[in-house]
Amino acid sequence: MRCPYCNADDDKVVDSRSAASGGVIRRRRECLACGRRFTTYERIEETPVKVVKKDGSRQDFDREKLLTSLNRALVKRKVDEMVLEEVVSNIEQAIHNTGEQEITTRRLGRMVMERLRTIDQVAFVRFASVYREFKDVQEFLEAIESMEGKGVAG
Repeated sequence: MRCPYCNADDDKVVDSRSAASGGVIRRRRECLACGRRFTTYERIEETPVKVVKKDGSRQDFDREKLLTSLNRALVKRKVDEMVLEEVVSNIEQAIHNTGEQEITTRRLGRMVMERLRTIDQVAFVRFASVYREFKDVQEFLEAIESMEGKGVAG
């Protein structure tokens, strides 16, 4: 590690601690050349996941974009923001756990709908109407009936 003060590359680790729920290691280092201390952070480098769109184009997975989609589906619905953060984190973790570097929008949409179905039925139908691109009211009704068939209608 190069010292930010004197640019020497000889140092020793004085202290190491886990940070950010164990996903990061914080290290206090002391430069052996100038004696000054500095902090570094070490984290696992994750391979970015690409989302494969319907047209075949690829985009980086964007946590904020997913959160925005959920917020749109939940407009004027009383769902705590922490619940949404947890849903996005769970989806993101599930994607990384597969070890795959790409996910289709179809699969991502199904993951979102599975979670929305249990959180808020109206948001589920709203999201499904965009995701499935309902062509008419009949398709909309079928989505609602499928919820009732799974015991989630209230």
